[in-house]
Amino acid sequence: MKIYVVNNMIPFLHGGAEDLANYLISHLRRVGHVAELLRIPFRYEPAESIYSEMLACRMMRIGDADLVIALKFPAYLIPHPNKVLWLVHQYRQAYDMWDSGYSNIPATEAGQQLRGSIKEADAECFRSVQRLYTISPVTQKRLKKYNQFESELLRTPINGPEDYVPGEYGDYIFCGGRINSTKRQHLLIEAMQHVRSDAKLLIAGPADSPQDSERLERMVEQYGLEDRVILRIGYHDRAELVPMMCNSLACAYLPIDEDSYGYVTMEANQAGKAVLTVNDSGGLLDLVLDDQTGWVRDPDPLQVAEALDLIFTNRQRTVEMGAHARHEWLKKEITWERTVERLVA
Repeated sequence: MKIYVVNNMIPFLHGGAEDLANYLISHLRRVGHVAELLRIPFRYEPAESIYSEMLACRMMRIGDADLVIALKFPAYLIPHPNKVLWLVHQYRQAYDMWDSGYSNIPATEAGQQLRGSIKEADAECFRSVQRLYTISPVTQKRLKKYNQFESELLRTPINGPEDYVPGEYGDYIFCGGRINSTKRQHLLIEAMQHVRSDAKLLIAGPADSPQDSERLERMVEQYGLEDRVILRIGYHDRAELVPMMCNSLACAYLPIDEDSYGYVTMEANQAGKAVLTVNDSGGLLDLVLDDQTGWVRDPDPLQVAEALDLIFTNRQRTVEMGAHARHEWLKKEITWERTVERLVA
């Protein structure tokens, strides 16, 4: 089949959804399909620009494809008679992030109208698709709560699992991924000023904005943590990132209500590393079980510091939990082969 995978793009920003789309294309081609990735530029600031972004997608025509696999808002609004939606996430600022106060949509009459337009466009799209998959129970429940649509669960496989081989158990905790306020790298730095052990923290990944990177740099300097917190802010290719993770003692990932397991969590488990997280981090709590495959704490610097100390003062237990995390992850058998079969069925 001729297949389009459609996804959004924010110029110069690369994250898990971009990796997902690239690997999906690769595996579709591997089994004989002619697959192309269509990346739609998405500008969401100022919020009222979302109207024109939605309109542009709804006016686009890609009739030369046998199948369209859509991933994110607003790219999934592109019409096609044979469209499958593998929902990574909607425009959450119109849904749960509005409720929690993290939305860029203003709490005004105009903002309410914009939210209504987003919901109407979503509903029209969801009714039109041939199959509706979601990547996690969190996304599935959110879709049901806010839009009253049922969906099938289809989790994202890990990208390049063969790269994540358990390595050394070094003298640092690794925190990878995009850097912004909702990923809460700042909470780890706040916690580091309270640790009593010789814990070290390595944070690596691209910042969503200059303000995000400046905030972390300022905190490290303010707390005098230059010798214990290493910041490698910027884009790193896999050849750089994989050894950082595979040779860490453990990993940390503290997002706010993550949609899915999260690539950081899956990769850490594949690499035999236990994960530190907090109890409002969403989908990864299905993988990170306290005192089994990791540590789950309240999103409080003192509680996170206590867990950091525990990781370093009982290294043998940390290593054992990492091995258990890898064992439990491999049992799930979430593979690209099975995923592609369901998407093109």
